Amino acid sequence: MKISIIGTGYVGLVTGACLAEQGHQVQCVDISADRVASLNRAESPIFEAGLEDLLRRHVGRSLSATTDLDAAVSSSEVTFIAVGTPFNGHEIDLTAVLTATRQIGAALKRKTGYHVVVVKSTVVPGTTDERVLPELESASGKTAGVDFGVGMNPEFLSEGEAVNDSLFPDRIVLGGIDERTIDLLERLYEPFEADVPRLRVNTRTAEMIKYASNSLLATLVSFSNELANLGAALGGIDTVEVMRGVQLSQYFRGQTKGGLPPITSFLNAGCGFGGSCLPKDVSALIVHGRRAGSSMSLLESVIRINQAQPRKTVELLTKHWPSLEGVRVAILGLSFKPETSDVRESPAFPIMRELLTKGAVLTAYDPVARHEAEKAFPDPAVTYCDTLDAAIANIDAVIVVTPWKEFRDVPARLIGRQVVFVDGRRHFDKHLVAQYEGIGL
Repeated sequence: MKISIIGTGYVGLVTGACLAEQGHQVQCVDISADRVASLNRAESPIFEAGLEDLLRRHVGRSLSATTDLDAAVSSSEVTFIAVGTPFNGHEIDLTAVLTATRQIGAALKRKTGYHVVVVKSTVVPGTTDERVLPELESASGKTAGVDFGVGMNPEFLSEGEAVNDSLFPDRIVLGGIDERTIDLLERLYEPFEADVPRLRVNTRTAEMIKYASNSLLATLVSFSNELANLGAALGGIDTVEVMRGVQLSQYFRGQTKGGLPPITSFLNAGCGFGGSCLPKDVSALIVHGRRAGSSMSLLESVIRINQAQPRKTVELLTKHWPSLEGVRVAILGLSFKPETSDVRESPAFPIMRELLTKGAVLTAYDPVARHEAEKAFPDPAVTYCDTLDAAIANIDAVIVVTPWKEFRDVPARLIGRQVVFVDGRRHFDKHLVAQYEGIGL
């Protein structure tokens, strides 16, 4: 099948590369000529495990990039909208989505034959029907459901594992305005494993499934953190052991005797969740609910708890110093999670901001995301280091925000040194470091 994808960020590029891997002909569209040229050289503009291998395998064959949206739409059967929908504090910003929509509509006006436009971007329920569809009809002069189809196909990609998640999905949600649209999406996903659950729904339900999924994961994290904070206040309780006891429940394990399912990883306390999805999506759903007259008090608590966690992480240092003025602290990990260079909403930044206001002296290191972090948090008071050794030299404390594999031997490197070790993710054995601190301990 011939596919065009508007947007070459994490979602668009990974989706395009993986659809090419499944045998489709894919054209990715971006407004940046430099980015397009880079992609056509099989160079990935983002760090994502396995992505460059796919680009090298398919660019110039079944995968290409272009700035010509009109030509890409005209030569394809399906167009995915996979542009960003940032949350501006009041609502999700649909500027990129609606701009792409109008351009697609203009291309459809000049095209003969049936075409399907699919929203892949995360948008609040009702957006596809109430905003995208009318714009397509207005720009094309054609009628949805007659001349073209409109669908909503949410992504469930975890950054750092996005290629694997895309090639081996745990579910495929097919949303559409009619059966013809959904049938075409079914054909598009035929090359994927036959036993992957497929759910056929309308567009609003597809949109809500995405938000419900991310809101649940965020709630699990904040639930864990709230209990961890209580355990620390009461004393004599380690949240790691508490959550291990919860995770062993048959509700999570089912009848299997093996390892724990992936969802239990969200039942772990730490310095808070970040990334391009959970904070944005939960906040957007809260606002959307208010406008619909539906109180979202649970999700409001989820965000409030999450916003407090970086400060609670810094407070662990005040057990050792009544004032942090001049205390030398290394921040390890700047991406919001391992195996990605994405620093959006990373808890590292509010942690650093809090430390700086208290007068701490900071070094920072990330094996992949240094340049992205410097752009996102360009404070001259932070010394961004090229190596781990440089970051942890001559320090009084270290805070591990992102548990990269490279940091596994940090406790061993601190043996014999009077350094306070703050485990921001409760990822390390608390017995490995003399002066260990962690959320919920």
